[in-house]
Amino acid sequence: MKNLLVVLSGPSGVGKGTIVSRLLEKGGFYLSVSCTTRAPRQGEKDGRDYFFISREQFLSEIANGGFLEYSEHFSNFYGTPGKYVEEQLRKGDVLLEIEVDGALQVKKAHPEAILIMIAPPNEQELRARLKKRGSESDEKIEERIKRMDYELSKKHLYDYVVINDNLDDAVEEIANIISRRKGEKK
Repeated sequence: MKNLLVVLSGPSGVGKGTIVSRLLEKGGFYLSVSCTTRAPRQGEKDGRDYFFISREQFLSEIANGGFLEYSEHFSNFYGTPGKYVEEQLRKGDVLLEIEVDGALQVKKAHPEAILIMIAPPNEQELRARLKKRGSESDEKIEERIKRMDYELSKKHLYDYVVINDNLDDAVEEIANIISRRKGEKK
């Protein structure tokens, strides 16, 4: 049986990272770690949260075809190292937490990938979550809110949309989606 590549996307602050952590705690998943040129946030660790690399290293990887997908937004590059994902898929199901444009690139390269959009209950809740995170200025928060409209406009291109208004329910819904899809692949 081929292992699943599950791509989770959604606006910044919607809870993707927390959902991924909860799914990993349930077991049976490997996490694809993306590369980024942005600086680590407090508590983030290289190789666990991201591979933090320089802009020059990132551009070199692009030139060498090293990314399954990549994009630039908020003045930083983000990308999924292709070899790393393939290594993880040989071991089991892989969770990939990336932005919308990258997810659509992955779907083109891996049509069997399962795309799940995580949406906020509303803009006010998303704004409150971003403020609570405390890692961005008010100006950056506004940039992320503006991007939300674009990201949510792509939800029709996803296999599933899960609204994260209750974390436990959202995690359970995603776990059930994956379980059903696993059963279909047998």
